[in-house]
Amino acid sequence: MNIWSNWDNWLYWVLVAALAAGAFFAGLYLARRKGNKEQNRPSYWAELLDSLYNDSPIAFAVLDRQGRFLDINREDTADIIGYTKEEMAGQPFVRLLDEECREATMEAFRRTLAGERVNLEIRIRNKSGHLLDFNIATSPLVRRGKIVALVVFFHDISERKRTLERNYYMAYYDDMTGLPNRRYFLNWLEEKIKAAEADGLRVPAVCHLDVDDFKLVNGSFGRDFGDMLLMQIAERLTRHFTELGAVARLDGDEFAGYLGEVSQPDEAMEKVRALMELMAEPFELNGIPLQMSISVGAALWKPGDDAGTLLRKADTARQKVKAAGGNDCLLHSDEMDPEAIRKLTFQHELRRALANSEFKLYYQPQYDLASGQIVGMEALLRWEHPERGFVSPDEFIAAAEESGLIVPLGDWVLEEACRQNKKWQDEGLPRIPVAVNLSVRQFYRRDLAAKVSEVLKKTGLHPKYLELEITESMTMDIERVRQCLNELTALGVQVSIDDFGTGYSSLSYLKSLPIGRLKIDRSFVKHILQNTSDAAIVSAIIAMAHNLQLLVIAEGVENEPQMHFLRKQQCDEMQGFFGSPPLPPEEATKLLREKHNRFALPVREVAAGLEDEA
Repeated sequence: MNIWSNWDNWLYWVLVAALAAGAFFAGLYLARRKGNKEQNRPSYWAELLDSLYNDSPIAFAVLDRQGRFLDINREDTADIIGYTKEEMAGQPFVRLLDEECREATMEAFRRTLAGERVNLEIRIRNKSGHLLDFNIATSPLVRRGKIVALVVFFHDISERKRTLERNYYMAYYDDMTGLPNRRYFLNWLEEKIKAAEADGLRVPAVCHLDVDDFKLVNGSFGRDFGDMLLMQIAERLTRHFTELGAVARLDGDEFAGYLGEVSQPDEAMEKVRALMELMAEPFELNGIPLQMSISVGAALWKPGDDAGTLLRKADTARQKVKAAGGNDCLLHSDEMDPEAIRKLTFQHELRRALANSEFKLYYQPQYDLASGQIVGMEALLRWEHPERGFVSPDEFIAAAEESGLIVPLGDWVLEEACRQNKKWQDEGLPRIPVAVNLSVRQFYRRDLAAKVSEVLKKTGLHPKYLELEITESMTMDIERVRQCLNELTALGVQVSIDDFGTGYSSLSYLKSLPIGRLKIDRSFVKHILQNTSDAAIVSAIIAMAHNLQLLVIAEGVENEPQMHFLRKQQCDEMQGFFGSPPLPPEEATKLLREKHNRFALPVREVAAGLEDEA
C-alpha cells in the first residue's frame, strides 16, 4: 500500500509529526522528572528515534545546504518516483523537479535555510518521465545553534489533484464536445467585460446561436447521428473562435461565442455572417452529406450589463430570428426587451391560470345538414383572465405551444370534455361524440394512445363518443401518423382532419389513413357565395371526400345562404355561428335537452331541391 497518498490534507501529517515530536519531548521531560535511569540510557533513545524514523507514516528527507539528498526515511521510494534510496543519495533535489516549479522550490529552500518553515506544492518527474504532484513542508535542521541542513516532508497529492481536475472539468466543460459550458463562459465573459470597461472606444460583443431543424436530424437519423453533428459543429466553432474560452456549448444545439471588442455594430455582424458562411458548408456524417443552417443573435455590451445580461440579449435576438423562420442573424436592440418580458410574463400567467382553474371549456354544436339535428359537440378552450376578461385563443394557444404548457393543458381539455360528455349521457341527453383538438406536441407523444385510454377509463366514456381532431399539417410524417392513428382507432376512437385545405397532405396518404371525416376550413366557407374559386374548392373537397368514403363537415357557417349552398353540394354536416356560437356547459346542456333543430328542411324537401338542381 502506498502510504504517501493516504491523506487528502497535508495538515494532517504535519499534525502527526507534531504529535510524534510532542510525544518524544514529553517522554524526555517525564524521564528527567522521575529520574528514570532505565529510560535515560542511550539505548532507549536510540530505539525510540529509530522507531520514529523507520515507522513514521510520513515520508521525509534530509537535504544538505546545497540541496542534495543526505538521507530519506522511506525504503519504498522506488514505488513512487522510480529511484531507490541508494540512487537518490547525494543527488540534487532539483533533479527531480519539473522545470516549471524549480525556481519556486529553490526559493523555498533558501528561505528555509534562513530559518523559515515553508509549505509548497511541487511537481516531480519520476524515473519513467511521468509527472507527480506533491505537497512539501520544509523545516530547518539545527545543530549546536546553526542550520546545517533542511528537512523536507512529502505528501503525494497526485490522486487528489486528478480528482480536483476531473471535478473541475465536469463543472466547467461539456463532456461530449469538450467545449466550455455556460458556467465557464459566463465567468470568462465577465473577466472580458471588466477588462474592456476602461476602453471607451471598443466594447465586447457576443453571439448566441442554435442549429435550425436539429430535432429533425435527431428524429430522422437518431441521437447518435445528432451527437456526431454537434461534435463537427463544435470543431468548426473552435476554428472560428480561436481564443481559448471564446466559444461554449450552452445546452442541446445552442452555442455561444465571443466576437471580440468592436467599435461598430456592423463589425460584429460581419463576424456573424462569416460564421454563418462557415456553417453553411455541408457536413458529412457516415458518408451522408448534410446541409445545415443556423440562427444567430448578437449583442453589444452597454454600461451596466453583466455577462448574463449580455448573453440574454443575444438570446433574445436569436429567438426573434427563429420566430421569423431561422437561417438568419439579428443584432439585439432595446425594443426587443419589452417583448421578451411580455412573453415571459404571459407564460407565467398561463401557468397560474392552469393552476387556478381559469380555463373553461365551451361547446359548439355540429349539425347534420339534412335533418338539422345536433350530431356532435366540439370542445373549445377559453381563458377567462381575472383582470383582462376573455383572452383570444389565437393569443394564448401559440404561447402555450411555445412554452410546452400545451401538453398539460391539452390533457386537462381531453379529460374535462370526456367527463362532460359522460355526464350528458348519464342525464339522458343524446349520445353524440365530443370532438377534441390535439396539438402537435400532444400528437407526437409516444404515450398518446395510453393517455387517451386512461382518460376514457377514468371518465367512463365509451371510445366511440370521442373524436380527436388533428390538423392537416400533422400528417406530413406519414409513417409516424399512420402508427399513431392505428393505435387510436384500435381503441375505438374516431379521428378527423381539421382545417382541411390549408395544409399539404397528399390525397394518396389520406386514403391510407384511418380517418373518419374532413373538416373544411372556415377560410373557404366564408366566401363561398362571393368567390367562385372558394366555391369550387369546397365543392371539390366534398366530392373527393365522398369518393374516399369520408364524411365532410364545413366550419364557419354564418348564414342561411351558406348552409343552402353546402346542402346542394351534399356536404354532410356544418358547424358555425349560424347553428350556435360556442356555449358554456350549462347552456350547451339546455340546447341538448331541447333537441334543437337548426333550420332543417324535411328530408323530402332536401331531396327535391337536389333533383331540381340536377
